[in-house]
Parts: sequence; C-alpha cells; structure tokens
Amino acid sequence: MAKPRDVLVIGAGPAGLAAASAARERDIEVEVAEAAQSVATSWRSHYDRLHLHTTRRLSGLPGRPIPADAGTWVSRDDFIAYLEDYARGLPIRFLTRVERLDREDGTWHARTATDEIQARQVVVATGYNHAPHIPDWPGRDGFTGELIHSSRYRNPESYRGQEVLVVGAGNSGAEIAADLAEGGANKVWIAIRTPPNIVRRNVGPMANQHLGIAVHNLPVGFVDRVSLLMQRATIGDLSRHGLRSPRKGAYTRILEDEQIPLIDVGFLALLKAGRIQVVPALEKFDGAEVFCGDRRLRPDAVIAATGYRRGLESIAGHLDVLAPGGRPLVHAPRAHPKAPRLYFIGYTNPIVGNLYEVARVARRLAGVMAAR
Repeated sequence: MAKPRDVLVIGAGPAGLAAASAARERDIEVEVAEAAQSVATSWRSHYDRLHLHTTRRLSGLPGRPIPADAGTWVSRDDFIAYLEDYARGLPIRFLTRVERLDREDGTWHARTATDEIQARQVVVATGYNHAPHIPDWPGRDGFTGELIHSSRYRNPESYRGQEVLVVGAGNSGAEIAADLAEGGANKVWIAIRTPPNIVRRNVGPMANQHLGIAVHNLPVGFVDRVSLLMQRATIGDLSRHGLRSPRKGAYTRILEDEQIPLIDVGFLALLKAGRIQVVPALEKFDGAEVFCGDRRLRPDAVIAATGYRRGLESIAGHLDVLAPGGRPLVHAPRAHPKAPRLYFIGYTNPIVGNLYEVARVARRLAGVMAAR
C-alpha cells in the first residue's frame, strides 16, 4: 500500500482547487481526485448567458486574481478558462470518483471503483451544485411536454415560438425566464412559491456584494430590516405584477433557507412589461396540463430551476457528519469531532458571496492543516 498523502482533496471545482492551491502554498503534499475528465464540471453545465453575480475582484481564488480583461461581471466561459489556468500544475487525478470515506488507525481511506487512496487529511469539495433536483410532482412522468432541470438549459434557440413555464424564482430561474423572453419564446411563465428578496446588482456605483461584506457581521434582524427597506426603495411594489413582498428579510432567507437574493439582471423590466408572467407554485401535472394554484397551463416545456442536492450521503453519510438535508454539520476550517481531519468546503452560499468565502476559508484551512 502506498504511503498516505498529507492531504486528499475530493473535487476539482472552485472550492477544491482553492483548497489544493492554498495547501501547496504551505508546502503541504496534496492530491486532487476529480470524478470528471476536466475541472469545473458544474460550471460547464450552466446556461450560456451566465455571468458571476459577484465581482471579478472579489471572486478570485487564493494566489491568482481573475484577469482584468474578464470585466467586472465575469462570464461563464471566462470563469471556466480562469479555473483551467488556475488548475495547471496541481496534481489532479481525473476520472477518479471517490465512492466512500472511512477512517482506520488515524488514516482516511478514500475508496474508488478501482483502488484506494490513503491520506492523513481529507478535504471534500464536490460542489454546492452537485446533483440536480426535480421534485416528484404528481403526474410528472405522464407530462406530454418537455420537462428538464435548469442544468440542462443552454439558450433559448430551441424554444422560439413556444410557451415555457420556468419553476423557481432563484437567480437561475429568473435569468432563464429573461433569456427565454428576450430570445423569442412566445410566452414565459415563472412559478413562484415564496416571494424572493430582490436586489439590484449595483446600488449606485457600488456592487451589492460590497454591502453584503459590510453587513455580514451585524445582527441578523438589523440586516433584515435594512434589506426590506432597500427593496421597497429600489425595487418597489410588484404586487400588480403578481409578485408579493417577501415576509422574511434577505439575511434570514440565506441562513434558514439557503436562498440568496434574486439579483436583477433584466428580469424586472421584462416582468413589468408583461413578457414574463408570475403564476403560483406548480402543484401537479395532468397529461399536457400543468396546475399552478388556480391556473391551468398547457406549456410546451417546463424548466425546473429547483436547485441541487449536495450528494454527500454516499461518501460520508455513514460518518454522522451530515444534517438531515445532506449538508455538512461542520464546515471548514473546522472538522466534526466524529471525523477528525475531514473538512467540507464550498457548501455554503453566504451573504458575502460563495467564491469570496471559499477563498477566505481555503487560506484558513491551509493554516490548520499545516499545523497538523
């Protein structure tokens, strides 16, 4: 059996690459195991028009900023190119899916389909958007139209002239609805269960992310009140367009529901122009019909922007380190007492921005691992 590595990182997305690079800066022996054949797998599956909702300056990983020519709001393709460049020189084993982690005699054993990797410390970074999730709506399998998860949507070309229902009012749902409306869909509905908190991408000359960083240590109730006041001032009353004001403030939604605010990049203008119509939450399918509250629709296609699951149960579910919903109970740079030297990074979506948080945590985690 080969000598155990100092650190094994599972996953070559932004969080895994950040953790590996920060560890290398501390002269820690590290290896990355990636199930796919390239880095940034989940980013490659996002829709074409996607841009980061966090600024270029606040989205770079440890040791290397995103190039200035990528602009303030970095496109999906530019971010993938950045991650590919960032990964050069890191020891990555592609097409290596870790199926289970076990700890024996103080060493972690990462079992793959073909072998076993031993490491003193393990960083799990398989991604926040790991396993696409579509709810098991009644009648779903009998729907005669097209039903896809938003991870399979690329652009509006194949939906020209069609009537499309987008389910979910997170950033993906809102942007896909806007993309469809601008790209020639005949009609676009968006099904919303809980009214989202909505913010402008910029507040005057300042990116909204800067405000999130400024307030993230303040009391949650105070930040909630400020966020609701700002929404009234900058977004206004959308009730006549079918969108009620949210009951919870932005910070509470992030902490309790893992729901970051909807960052407007064109959705509101199309909503107000009537090119996107809000309908109640999807309840069931019946052949060609979709029931959304008291509305009965006959869309050609339904795009479910209904989120992802972390997909950690097979790797670590037996270790008692996951909450009932599959999220890690403890996040890096700390480890759960039941799993010493096992760290989870990238499984939060904080008010400061996921990539900003990943970079911060990766540096702190490298210090912790170097000390051990």
